[in-house]
Order: sequence, then C-alpha cells, then structure tokens
Amino acid sequence: MTSSTQEAPARDSGSGVLAIEAVRLEKSFGNAAVLRGLDMTVRDGEVVAVFGANGVGKSTLLRVLTTLTRLDHGTISVYGSDLSRRPEIARLLLGAVLHSPMLYGDLTVKENLSFFGKMFRVPRLADRVSELADRMGLTPRLDQKVRELSHGYQKRAALARTLLHRPRLLLLDEAETGLDESARVILDGVISEHRAAGRAVVMTTHSIERGIAGADRVLVLAGGRIALDRPSSQVTPNDVTGLYGDLSSPGSGDA
Repeated sequence: MTSSTQEAPARDSGSGVLAIEAVRLEKSFGNAAVLRGLDMTVRDGEVVAVFGANGVGKSTLLRVLTTLTRLDHGTISVYGSDLSRRPEIARLLLGAVLHSPMLYGDLTVKENLSFFGKMFRVPRLADRVSELADRMGLTPRLDQKVRELSHGYQKRAALARTLLHRPRLLLLDEAETGLDESARVILDGVISEHRAAGRAVVMTTHSIERGIAGADRVLVLAGGRIALDRPSSQVTPNDVTGLYGDLSSPGSGDA
C-alpha cells in the first residue's frame, strides 16, 4: 500500500468555508524531517480525526496550527488569515487542548480561567467561568491550585480554558487521554455541539475505533505527509493501521 490511497475525496459535511488551508508544510528537528510537504484542508462543520504511528508528526502538526511551533516552509490560513502574518487573528478563532494543559500550576482553577477569559475579553466572564466549571465537573475544585489536581482534572480544566472564548476551530491532541468515562462523555458532547453549530474540529487520538466513529473525515499521517484522506464511513481500523509502517517515519519522537 502506498500514499496513493489519498485518492478518494472526502465527504463535504461542512459549510464550504475553509477553516484550515495548509500548503506544503515542512518542519524538521535537527536532521529529523517531521512534516515533508504536507497539504490539508478542513471545512467548517467537519470533525477530522488524524491518525498515525508514534513519532510521525501528529502533535507537531497541531502545534504548528496553534502557532506554538514555527514552520520551516509552507503556508497556513485559518479562516482566510495567514498564520505567519496575522497569528493574533488565528489565535482568537481557535482553541486547543494539547499534551500540556497550558495552565498556571500555582494559580487556582478559577484564577486560571479568569486570567485567560480576560485575555480573550470574554463578556460576562464570571458567568462563563461558572457555566464551564459546572459543565466540566470543576465547581468543587475551582479554588484548588492546578498543580494539585489529578491529570484527568487538569485535562478538564484545560478543556474549560479552551472553550472560554467560544472558538470557531477546536484542535484536540489526544484530549481523551487521562479522562474517566464521565469526562469522555463531556468531551464527546463538546465535539458534537461544535459540529452541530457548523464549526470545525481537528483531533488526534490513539483510539482508532472511537476516532473513526466520532469523525466525518479520517486522515492518516505517514512519512511526513497525508497518506490517506477519506470519509470516515469508508475507513476501517485496518485501513488506518495498515499505513502506520507503510512510509518511512521521521522518528522524531513526536506523538
């Protein structure tokens, strides 16, 4: 099997508005090439699941999309805004849950949410913090420092932070890892509501069956490029895992 498996056009479940347009993305760490001319598009109303073997570049891709990692070459537009020229616009439009919760450990959950809410100029901030804390099961822990929380509750707090400013694009890097079943139900609800509102979601996950079931489109990264791009209804777990060793992996250690 080769990268020619990208042939099938994905179902257009979205509005036609391009949330992400990435062209010829390249990123290396030292001598390890992680992204090698990667192209991808995501439309509003789509949930896109990104799979790949460990070290293939999934987390690097999402960090590039959040502006946390700088590209070597290539261009990215988020809702028409060039990420390299106007990153501040893109940051207002997206929210991300990455491997790090991106919260201040010595601040309480409430202090973190209030800080980020002010940064994004969230209206009626106290009500928004209360609403999200209740939804994420964080109300009893609002006055706890983040570093005192379990990994699962840090993930809940990170998800609350991500949703504060009602982002149009959600980027989720293995967001379900460390969550108990009740929190996974909350996460699934967030993704479903985002899609229903005509907004876009890009998620990575190691749970292939769960990812396929929850997505509209499936992408598989191999060899630093998109090796498969299909509607989820046309993808099986074997299609995904069959590509993991198909193209040479950059071996960057990236998830």
